Amino acid sequence: MLGNILAVLVIPYVGNLSDRIGRKPPIIVGALVSGLLSFVYLYAISIRNVPLAIGMSLLMWGIVYQGYNATFPSFYPELFRTRNRVSAMAISQNIGTTITALLPALFAAVAPPGSANVWLTVGAIAFAVTVLAALAAMSARETYRIHMDDLGKPDAVPVDKQEYDRLREQTMVDARMAKAAA
Repeated sequence: MLGNILAVLVIPYVGNLSDRIGRKPPIIVGALVSGLLSFVYLYAISIRNVPLAIGMSLLMWGIVYQGYNATFPSFYPELFRTRNRVSAMAISQNIGTTITALLPALFAAVAPPGSANVWLTVGAIAFAVTVLAALAAMSARETYRIHMDDLGKPDAVPVDKQEYDRLREQTMVDARMAKAAA
């Protein structure tokens, strides 16, 4: 719960960052670093060090993982053309959720309770999954400066950085003015 409270505070900042530097860097860093931190988190649980486990939970889930979590809702749909976007996102999200839901059964099969180095075995699997996520993000095209009408097109050309920054700043000013008027 504490990690989720922290995440709610961090997500807007990471989303804003992904609008400035791109979607891929926060996803890649968030996936890889949270995967690495899973070793420490699982080790803390294995030695029954509650303060370390809570601290790692806050760092891993509340902060670092949000690089991935705050960005994927923009990044993944932007990879598809408008006419396919909802179906492509829904199908891939549900397949990923199903696989994720099955991971505890895999963990119990390869590292049953009472076996040696459960934290290392489960951590290695978790890290492997995060490496796959990072590799998938690395192989995808960047989407943050692509016009909405061009999203999902392999030949889409990003908006010039200066023009993008100008449009983004104007949108932020308009949003602040609308909020102040409300």
